Amino acid sequence: MQKKILVAVDRSPHSRAAVDYAVRMHALIPELGFTLFHVHPPVSQFLLEEAKRDGQARAELKKIMARNAEASDGLLAGLKEVMLRAGVAESAVELLSQPRHQGVAKDILDTAQSGLYDAILIGRRGIGGLQKLFMGSVSAHIIENSPLIPVWMVDGKVFSTRVMAAVDGSESALRAVDHLAFILSGVPEARVCFFHVTPRLQDFCEIDFNQEQGDELEALVTRGDRRCMEDFFAAALAKLNQAGFTAAQIETRTAATLMSVGETILKAAREGEFGTIVMGRRGTNKSFFGGKVSYTVSREISDAALWMVP
Repeated sequence: MQKKILVAVDRSPHSRAAVDYAVRMHALIPELGFTLFHVHPPVSQFLLEEAKRDGQARAELKKIMARNAEASDGLLAGLKEVMLRAGVAESAVELLSQPRHQGVAKDILDTAQSGLYDAILIGRRGIGGLQKLFMGSVSAHIIENSPLIPVWMVDGKVFSTRVMAAVDGSESALRAVDHLAFILSGVPEARVCFFHVTPRLQDFCEIDFNQEQGDELEALVTRGDRRCMEDFFAAALAKLNQAGFTAAQIETRTAATLMSVGETILKAAREGEFGTIVMGRRGTNKSFFGGKVSYTVSREISDAALWMVP
């Protein structure tokens, strides 16, 4: 069964990184099929309004749109050639372009939903210190607003096909496991590591309790997390087993929080040379692995891919 990935591209090197990642993943998962998708540059709103009532403006608009379409087709053809030269079968790559309708991010999301794609793949532009505080890029907007479809965001060069599933016992994390089980099903070379960060009291509560109360509550959090994760791992392993995974393909690691949860995940991914991190966008009660943690990982990840599952 072919798995359909919508690869949103433009002329930036970040899109080339996304295409390179698609090639690397296709080598691991031959069932992946890709649609290279490009949204045309915007057309002046003034010209669009003038074209409604002026023949000359309509003619000029037609020329601009034709040039945009030609440039878009050339971009897509060049990126397809890159994939074919890297060994991807021509039948596995389709091309699609369109004029901009509601903005790049919204057009990408609408196309992914209407085309029933299994994931959206996009490169992330490099961001500096101030920009990291305000994730306003197209990739961030897509991650934050994709209601159903997982988003694969690539930052930099990805050299490893090792996959880490950062899990916290939530329904969102279980959906992330379900997604990676589907994508990697039938791939004997695939290796998946479940990585869980044991939470601390301060991950849930900012109140400064006294020492005795704090110790009691910390122990309560630890016991609750242990019970939750026992049930979670049983359900997650069942999903992987149903997808054909063997015990040799699955690893489980647990770590204490040395810094923030997100930073602990990223540190473990770097040290373990994982090229892909998979996680749910929302966490337990939409708080633990949601919001702050997923935001930290998406903001700080480098030379790796993040599969964010709604």
